[in-house]
Amino acid sequence: QVQLLESGGGSVQAGGSLRLSCVASSRSIYTNGYMGWFRQAPGMEREAVAYIYTANDNVLTWLAASVQGRFTISADRPKNTIYLQMDSLKFEDSAMYFCAAAGSFLPWKKPDAREDYRGQGTQVAVSA
Repeated sequence: QVQLLESGGGSVQAGGSLRLSCVASSRSIYTNGYMGWFRQAPGMEREAVAYIYTANDNVLTWLAASVQGRFTISADRPKNTIYLQMDSLKFEDSAMYFCAAAGSFLPWKKPDAREDYRGQGTQVAVSA
């Protein structure tokens, strides 16, 4: 059973934009606490990109320093969906992007902490 379903990846030239979406299959997954994104390029370690607090309507987000000012994370609570708006894309943003859900933000902060749910991923390719 697919619990997190990502979409929106693709190929774009540097400077372009993409918007990733992630739908949680159940309300309980969406309100688990936090949802967000990781990315991993071939041969590279997994990198935390962004998270958003989804347990209630309190607004709390975090973005990695490498994407601040270019990426925005948001949520649509009625749709159990989060989004990652990626603008001013760079070649180094190319990676597989994974959606994740967890009861805390630790998976985004500590390398040995793991999420409760993870999607299959959506590929982002940025050409220089």
